[in-house]
Amino acid sequence: MHNRRNSAVLLFMIFIGSGTILVQQCKPNESPIPLHNTENAFVGDQQCKTCHAPEYKAWSGSGHFKAMMAAGDSTVEGDFNGKTLVADGVTSRFFKREGKFFMNTQGEDGLNHDYEVKYTFGYYPLQQYLVEFPGGRMQVSRASWDLKKRKWFHQYAGQKIPPHDWLHWTGNAQNWNTMCARCHSTNLQKNYNTETDSYQTSFSVLNVSCESCHGAGKQHIDYVSGDDYKKGKKVPGAYMKEGKNAGQTAQINSCTPCHARVTEISPHLIPGDELLDNYIPEIPTTEHYYADGQAHDEDFIYTSFAQSKMFRQGVKCSNCHEPHTARLLFSGNTLCAQCHAKTYDDPSHTFHAMGSTGAECKNCHMPGRFYMGNDFRYDHTFRVPRPDLSVKYGTPNACNNCHKDKTDQWAADAVVKWYGPNRKYHFAEDLIPGSRIDENSEAHLVRLLKDTSVPDIVKAAAANYLGNIQTAGSLDALLNCLNLPDAGIRYRALKSLTGFQPDQWLSAVGPLLQDKVRAVRIAAAELYVTIPANRIPPGDYNAFVKAKTELDGYLMYQSDFAMGKVMLGDYYLKQNNYYAAIKYYQQGLKKDSALNYARLNLSVAYNLSGQNAPALQVLQEAVKIDPKSERAWFNLALLYNEMNNKEEAGKALAKAVALKSTNPRVYYNYALLLQQEGKNKQAIDMYSRGIRLAPEDEQLNYALALLYLQTGQNEQARMPAKVLKKYYPDKPDYQKIFQYLKL
Repeated sequence: MHNRRNSAVLLFMIFIGSGTILVQQCKPNESPIPLHNTENAFVGDQQCKTCHAPEYKAWSGSGHFKAMMAAGDSTVEGDFNGKTLVADGVTSRFFKREGKFFMNTQGEDGLNHDYEVKYTFGYYPLQQYLVEFPGGRMQVSRASWDLKKRKWFHQYAGQKIPPHDWLHWTGNAQNWNTMCARCHSTNLQKNYNTETDSYQTSFSVLNVSCESCHGAGKQHIDYVSGDDYKKGKKVPGAYMKEGKNAGQTAQINSCTPCHARVTEISPHLIPGDELLDNYIPEIPTTEHYYADGQAHDEDFIYTSFAQSKMFRQGVKCSNCHEPHTARLLFSGNTLCAQCHAKTYDDPSHTFHAMGSTGAECKNCHMPGRFYMGNDFRYDHTFRVPRPDLSVKYGTPNACNNCHKDKTDQWAADAVVKWYGPNRKYHFAEDLIPGSRIDENSEAHLVRLLKDTSVPDIVKAAAANYLGNIQTAGSLDALLNCLNLPDAGIRYRALKSLTGFQPDQWLSAVGPLLQDKVRAVRIAAAELYVTIPANRIPPGDYNAFVKAKTELDGYLMYQSDFAMGKVMLGDYYLKQNNYYAAIKYYQQGLKKDSALNYARLNLSVAYNLSGQNAPALQVLQEAVKIDPKSERAWFNLALLYNEMNNKEEAGKALAKAVALKSTNPRVYYNYALLLQQEGKNKQAIDMYSRGIRLAPEDEQLNYALALLYLQTGQNEQARMPAKVLKKYYPDKPDYQKIFQYLKL
């Protein structure tokens, strides 16, 4: 389960098959509903056992088989014989009563209660437990059983998580229906009702069974039982989503939905090879990854693997992992030696003794981290250690993971001694400085997009970062991305165009309303939602209506997440439906009271609906909760200014500047205020700082040129005036400046 909140982005920057399947409701005491004969349907793992006995046997000992099981003596690994765990201010006791398993622990009211364990959840290296709550909710305990050390432990060691917090075990972050269920059961349908905030979640098979990977099996069963098959008529794939000897795309698309941090688009899956028809995978940005793309948060596998040379060379999951047991095919360096030369498993390459920890390929090329307290996972980027980048940028490296008593420079010097002074180019050399969003970032990001050796998922990250750079060069790069073959790049480019004016992207975005990939159509519709109906080109209108229907479905499907509620709020705010926006922002904050992004836009909705008093209250609460949020201070400054409280507006702007805001509007507004107060020197400094972030910004360059002229600094005025001459040569307001400076 994810253990971090979704980070918010800048204000207004996110807005985000046939046949009946009969399923079993998630009540442990109810009998399974009989499977009906339909065009295609889930038939259950027992139907596979006869023909695929070896695979069935292998699977029945796997973590997938044990992903979720009814609580019982044969499935519960934890010690429920009166054991007690005292951790982070909470005392929990585990016991049995009348043959059932119970936890006595802190509830959402802050008091201890007895909770019956209905299901086990996961198996190795830790087992969690599910408790049923009203409204169809199932919550996952944070008190977990460590199968390695055979003891109870708390995953958030050292963190006291109060009741009503999003991360408390009774909160939205630990809600099985929303966060976990889809990847631990087969054919999961969460069936969330946004109005009642309740679930009627269902599944076909309790655990991760055959059809989770291979797809609904009835057509396959009918085929192999029919005359055509017996007569030797072959059907490619035998009506299975992932057949025997599946290629890289089919196999990775089968594994990715659960072995990646993804957003699910709809419960109605579109068959085919395009991942973004059904899921939006995370990209390697600093929201969840280190600046160089290494895994940081609980990011699973896909986004890391998609950065690797392995991925580019066609390597698939089953080249290393046996698919039914999920175990590695070989131990140690033998696994890598399937493809790589023997010389790599030698001290001449590793500079470590044979058989030592430092000589293991995975420890240098797949540095790992612990998640969920005791679950060590390896980074699947398969990168060469770069301690020189650690010296320059502070990113981690595999060498110092082991040699913790040494400096990054020591490790970098060792690499130079062994391999010489020159390092082969890695995309991290541009991705890291590109992520910093300063005056140098654009060149690095554009370079990534133009380099054919750079992985597509890294290019998608570059497109994402360009959304924070409001320049003509950034706009051109994003518009060029719309024509690239990778759907992930197109999707992220569309999301980044939110910060640009519609007339700058309208003609380029229109065709993508009919893009072949659903996520791209949805992102195009998100942009078009901001356009008044009378400005939508007639030729795009019907396509927009269809794409908007997909967008509506996507947003409603996300509405059980705290951030999903906020996305709905953003959606209605864009359409000037302020009261609906307020409703969903408030619902989002009810699910996650620390989600400050919701407060920022809630205050905007209040302000635009003429309710400045609650708008001010919400922003004051936001800066109290997160005093380091430069965006919150900036919004507060704008509201104070509108309410004619110049003194408090100035204080709030100074706070945003002190927090090193990367928003050029902060510096523009503060400079205007300083100029009004006669503090011209300070105003010039603020305009200049804003221009360093947005060199081509029209308002900043005009204001600075004018202030220089007003203060008799004609020579200094030439530089911002030249920018105006280059990008806005025909604008009437600037002609006198051009004439006066003889430009």
